[in-house]
Amino acid sequence: MYLQKNIKAKLYNSFSVFFRALKGEQQNYTEGSIRKAVVMLAIPMIIEMGMESVFAVVDLFFVSKLGKHAISTVGLTESVLTVVYSLAIGTSMAATAVVARRVGEKNEAGAASAAMQSIFIALVIVGFISVPGFIYAADILMLMGAEPETIKVGTPYIRVMMASSVVIMLLFLINGIFRGAGDASIAMKSLTLANICNIILCPVLINGWGPIPEFGLIGAAYATTIGRGIGVLYQLYHLFNGKNVVRLTWLSIKAEWEVIKNILHIAWPATLQFVIASCSWIFLAKLVAETGQSEASAGYQTALRIIMFFILPAWGVSNAAATLVGQNLGAKNSLRAEQAVIKTAKYNAIFMAAVTLLFFVAAGPIVSLFTTQEEVKNIAVNALRIISTGYIFYGIGMVMINAFNGAGDTRTPTLINIGGFWLFQIPLAYLLAKYYSMGPIGVFIAIPVAESVITIVAIILFRKGRWKRTTV
Repeated sequence: MYLQKNIKAKLYNSFSVFFRALKGEQQNYTEGSIRKAVVMLAIPMIIEMGMESVFAVVDLFFVSKLGKHAISTVGLTESVLTVVYSLAIGTSMAATAVVARRVGEKNEAGAASAAMQSIFIALVIVGFISVPGFIYAADILMLMGAEPETIKVGTPYIRVMMASSVVIMLLFLINGIFRGAGDASIAMKSLTLANICNIILCPVLINGWGPIPEFGLIGAAYATTIGRGIGVLYQLYHLFNGKNVVRLTWLSIKAEWEVIKNILHIAWPATLQFVIASCSWIFLAKLVAETGQSEASAGYQTALRIIMFFILPAWGVSNAAATLVGQNLGAKNSLRAEQAVIKTAKYNAIFMAAVTLLFFVAAGPIVSLFTTQEEVKNIAVNALRIISTGYIFYGIGMVMINAFNGAGDTRTPTLINIGGFWLFQIPLAYLLAKYYSMGPIGVFIAIPVAESVITIVAIILFRKGRWKRTTV
């Protein structure tokens, strides 16, 4: 009887924490149970990142019906957009670090100021991306190794996606602000809303419905852009309604150069670290296209979409570490910050181990949901199984990287990425793919090897503890 009551009590507490996390109750993450703090932050962050990955999977599902050139276009465009994602994530990481530190210091005015200045920075950055991206869309696809037919089909699509960089940037950035403040549920809800809109609009705009004409591939770009735009409007409403930790007013819309300078000091290496990783992925995509042609490119891009569907939730767990590190360092409690990182890394490793097992057992059926072309399917299955061999290391490594970023020490992960991606992964992939004539398989092997090395280096540097002394 006692055991039965104890089990019921634990189940009740678990469901209670789960629903409170979804609801978004205000919490003090600088005291109390670390496990509860990780779970309260991680649950909405996992769903948030899961929602971001749904964008890619939904687009792939509907676009896959349009043929291999459409699939290749979306995949190659996504590879290019990773530069935009990198800039957005880098800027949002700086915002998360500064906002979290100010919240930990109980300085809500400082947190609001950091949020507004981050938005100003993002708007300036995106202007330098979207215009050239729109003008040189065809050239971008050509540089990525796309076939002539893919360039013809894909140019209008990539133009719309590059023009929509502003909503991509703001969606990531403002969610970073909410995460830093501990309002992870708002970030989750904004992406959920954006996804619902995308899921409804994607088939309608691609295939046409009633008075709405058939747009084909470009309809997927319209759907994604409108969905993300609605998500951004939801975010702005909550930033300006005055009911959350970070409260903006119309008086907040002014430049504060000292705050901008502080954010940029953190943001530029944070942005660079993700640009480094993104450029590496772009090179790998190009290498796969060159050594395996359109079938290999389509298979690789299909695998990447599926991989991102599972990796982004793990990234959501690691985002909890960034918030906890920032707020606890702000509260002058570095020991609690370190303990939070270790516990978060443990949870992420368990999750990624389960994903690895899933890919080894069910890679074929999973890939079959997105393509019926046998050659494309075989490439995608091989990519999933090979790349997933490094998942456990990757799960731990992303927590370590986010811990550095959450502390405001964005330079350490940048140096790690330069060594891990540019000086190791790219040469290894080129060597295996071309010198040893392994083609796309050589590229796939280079990915988990490099990720494992990056994680080992990150663990060593984390244990040295220099990040604890970073001032923001």
